[in-house]
Amino acid sequence: MDQSQAGKRRVQVMDTTLRDGEQAPGASLSPAQKLELAVQLADLGVDVLEPGFPVSSPGEFQAVQTISRQLQQVEICGFARAVKGDIDAAVKATQDAARRRIHLFISSSDIHITHQLRKSRKEVVAAAREMTAYARQFCDVVEFTAMDASRTGMDDLIEMVEAVIQEGASIINLPDTVGYALPGEYGEMFRRVREGARGGNGVAYSAHCHNDLGLAVANSLEAIRNGASQIEVTINGVGERTGNCALEELVMALATRGDSLRAETGISPEKLYDTSRMVSAAMHFPIAFNKPVVGRNAFQHESGIHQDGLLKNRSTYEIMDPEQLGIPRSMIILGKHSGRHALKDRLVRYGVQAEAEDIEKLYPIFKETADSQKVVSDDQLLKMAGTTLGKPVHIYELGEVQVTAGSHGKKEAVVSIRQLHEQKEQSWTGSADGPVQAVISAIRQGISESISFLDLELHSLSRGEDARAEAAVTVERGGKISRGTAVHADIVMAAGLAYVAACNAALLSM
Repeated sequence: MDQSQAGKRRVQVMDTTLRDGEQAPGASLSPAQKLELAVQLADLGVDVLEPGFPVSSPGEFQAVQTISRQLQQVEICGFARAVKGDIDAAVKATQDAARRRIHLFISSSDIHITHQLRKSRKEVVAAAREMTAYARQFCDVVEFTAMDASRTGMDDLIEMVEAVIQEGASIINLPDTVGYALPGEYGEMFRRVREGARGGNGVAYSAHCHNDLGLAVANSLEAIRNGASQIEVTINGVGERTGNCALEELVMALATRGDSLRAETGISPEKLYDTSRMVSAAMHFPIAFNKPVVGRNAFQHESGIHQDGLLKNRSTYEIMDPEQLGIPRSMIILGKHSGRHALKDRLVRYGVQAEAEDIEKLYPIFKETADSQKVVSDDQLLKMAGTTLGKPVHIYELGEVQVTAGSHGKKEAVVSIRQLHEQKEQSWTGSADGPVQAVISAIRQGISESISFLDLELHSLSRGEDARAEAAVTVERGGKISRGTAVHADIVMAAGLAYVAACNAALLSM
């Protein structure tokens, strides 16, 4: 065994993307989408899957039931309030799972008990006890959540935890429900409950952190340091308000700093990127550029100093290898801070061998463009290089584009595609529900090689009437991922140019 792995304890990953994550406004998923994401999450390697809140709607019940039946390789969690009807629905929805647990919750803080439940503490503790015993009749594994634990007095929290342990709860979740706790406080809560509650050392502990103060991952790590053996997470940190502890951030913190944290997960890191993008697309939640691990800028560098270091040795400015996370290698962003080394490297990736004197001619032209707009796209760079070298360096070029679009019916696009090496140009027609899709359809016909269109990102580079659109298109050819970028005042043109640049990259990249 690798000595760096010796002595690490295994932390279970409980994914609640499909339950707590879906509670984010606008993130609603259909049963079919839930199943598709559940399959991906199981493949990612999560230990426990919480697919929904069965009692909340017929669709939720159906989704949890279907996932329980079809995903026999992962433990399924049925979520319920400490109410008999909720527990009955959770039991029934998960009854066909190969492994399952019932997860019930009730508030523990004075704030919640007084203002939300409007009951006495004695009544709430009695309900927690009774419903834990009720759930235990149906399922060997019962997880109990003391909601708002981080704002609960320690004696009160221990009283509730002791009561549910006595009734058979085997997993105790102490959540930071409103993202209030500081890491030291949160870790100390776990230690004190574990040591102070009767039977506290005979059960497992789980952490569920919200990100209102940006501390969800830090708090989860402190919980692990203080005895938590399960962390409840969501992909991309989605969830109510500012979301939950992000699975990808927690997993990579443990993977990267395992020497200090002495803990690890069973997640397959190479599947993180695809899973992140699937959840983002299904929920229509864009991923912030500066999002750790999976954000667009996480492994991209514009500074000339950083680019030079990275091109010499990746570890100079990167603590994780993006390719091991399933992220296409596109670390260099060409902008006004980029140097000659980065410029030459990008051309080499397109199969363009430029001599030192060519780079010297190209560099000031590149800098002038970079000063006027935030980034220089691949489409622009190839055109600059072709002009400087006196010959085309790419294969295809997008010519005239005409789109007919109205508020009803299909949109029609006519595009001309130039094959530069053969000096010929042809027009192609495409139709689709939207103008961008119509242009992509027409271009796909003009570039006959087997290149699969995977993804399109569109962003505005500025505000107001002079805003310019930046497009990034990802394609696949022969199992290899390629990416192309373009900038244009017209969003449709930006998408079309980026698609052609991506196709050129797929055909020319080395």
